[in-house]
Amino acid sequence: MPRFAANLTMMYTEHAFLDRFAAAAQDGFEAVEYLFPYDFPASEIKARLDANHLTQALFNAPPGDWAGGERGIAALPGREDEFQRSIATALDYARVLGNRKLHVMAGLIGADHSRAECRDVYVKNLAYAAKAALAENIMVVIEPINTRDMPGYFLNRQDDAHAICAEVGAPNLKVQFDCYHCQIVEGDLAVKLKRDMAGIGHIQIAGVPERHEPDTGELNYPYLLELIDSLGYDGYIGCEYRPRGETSAGLGWLKPYLKNAGQ
Repeated sequence: MPRFAANLTMMYTEHAFLDRFAAAAQDGFEAVEYLFPYDFPASEIKARLDANHLTQALFNAPPGDWAGGERGIAALPGREDEFQRSIATALDYARVLGNRKLHVMAGLIGADHSRAECRDVYVKNLAYAAKAALAENIMVVIEPINTRDMPGYFLNRQDDAHAICAEVGAPNLKVQFDCYHCQIVEGDLAVKLKRDMAGIGHIQIAGVPERHEPDTGELNYPYLLELIDSLGYDGYIGCEYRPRGETSAGLGWLKPYLKNAGQ
């Protein structure tokens, strides 16, 4: 039976961030994820998790200057020291929050960047992050992201992501399979899930193309969720979508899964 994590960056935005934990728990979610926790003390977020009996499923390492347009620094030459400090910060938060999966963003590259050089830096940085995280029993994940939403992002394809993980060779480095991004870039989701499941560390869902609830758009999520379950995936599925309206009102798609799970 699929288990779902509410993405509190995109969902429940009608509430202040720290109030989204209670709202998600009230709607039956047992776990949460979000982009970044760093605007709040880890202890404050931990208190919200505990008060609402929630599991922290995933968050991202610091991405560089997010407000300034950066989307990660792992593949950016010359930022290695900053990257190592970002991993230390992320692991500090993970220890407090009980988080076991950390998404490391590659970053945006321009025409003046050598892709080969960026890949070399990316592989070395991921090896560093995976080694540091392994000591904490934490998995590092990398996510192919579509270039329609994030032009210039270094990592876009599933096969490339799995090849990079194989090159690094760390047992705790896997791919974050976002159904929304994969459908836009490549499609053929079921075949890729079957092919790559052993190397997939986290899964996210959203409707395509508008990135609303997963009961809208061109993807057949009942089929995909049943497939994911049959392939033995036992992690949380992150609901990384933008609700069409008030979040709770759009959760009709979730209710059958909660009912079947006895919630």
